[in-house]
Amino acid sequence: MPLLPLDPDVQHHPGMVDYGHSLSFGVSIDPTASGFPAALALARQVDHAGLDYLVVQDHPYQPGYLDAWTMMSYLLTRTERISVTASVLNLQLRPPAMLAKAAASLAAMAGGRVQLGVGGGGYPRAIASMGGKAYTGDEMVTFTDESIQLIKKALKGGAVCMDTPLHRVTGYQADPVPQSRIEVWLGSQGPKMLALTGRIADGWVCPLNIYVSPEEVPNKQAMIDAAAHTAGREPNEVRRVYNVLGNVGSASQGVGGPVELWVDTLAGWVVELGFDTFVFWPDGDPVKQLHAFADEVVPAVRARVAERRK
Repeated sequence: MPLLPLDPDVQHHPGMVDYGHSLSFGVSIDPTASGFPAALALARQVDHAGLDYLVVQDHPYQPGYLDAWTMMSYLLTRTERISVTASVLNLQLRPPAMLAKAAASLAAMAGGRVQLGVGGGGYPRAIASMGGKAYTGDEMVTFTDESIQLIKKALKGGAVCMDTPLHRVTGYQADPVPQSRIEVWLGSQGPKMLALTGRIADGWVCPLNIYVSPEEVPNKQAMIDAAAHTAGREPNEVRRVYNVLGNVGSASQGVGGPVELWVDTLAGWVVELGFDTFVFWPDGDPVKQLHAFADEVVPAVRARVAERRK
């Protein structure tokens, strides 16, 4: 995904940030087994609508939910051009070397249409119920850090080694190597995980807007940016993804209102909060909401951002 150069003539006001990335849009797909026929139909419509991502939750311990990776893989076989990702894959239930192998394999079979959204793993009791270690606190941060290091090493190919109290990988020969780069986006919201995002991740997956409000975002972006600088990186090396619950046209517990409100809101979140990718969680009829979002909101947001970046 290419970076757009920041225009030196743009005036950036205090508290406003735009990292200059090209914009991407996706839709969260219902992961329930009972809802899969409708979810598949919606996924095909998202593909035809020209959006960028089908996004699947990863909660395998949740009764009635499908496995995210299996669902992502199947959706790729039934779509033509769209990419898949997760929000986010639970690293405590998915060994990193194996996850990298799965991602590289899927990319090879599907023309590179996959990105990795990962997380350290919430819900420790649920994780333990499936045999996971259920790390918490600083140990979870270290575990996540090492897991991402392993994934990135494996995606580059060659021998992969790590010998720590949390990981023992003894020379696995990683192959195939993806022809196009698979990015590793990290879901995070606490200070230590946000700092980890800035140090090592290719993107930040922000939780839903009803959990992390726009007012909270600048402080979190600042933590990511500070950590990136400390690690010798530029902040714009980290993509910024926002999960957005809402209804185009009606009131909602998230964003709710007419198309123009959506356009003002999302364009503002690009040039003022630094987001470049939005995952739409429809609060209402998914098909109707998709068409309103893809046909009316997305093109207008692209145009508005392009104008504001001049």
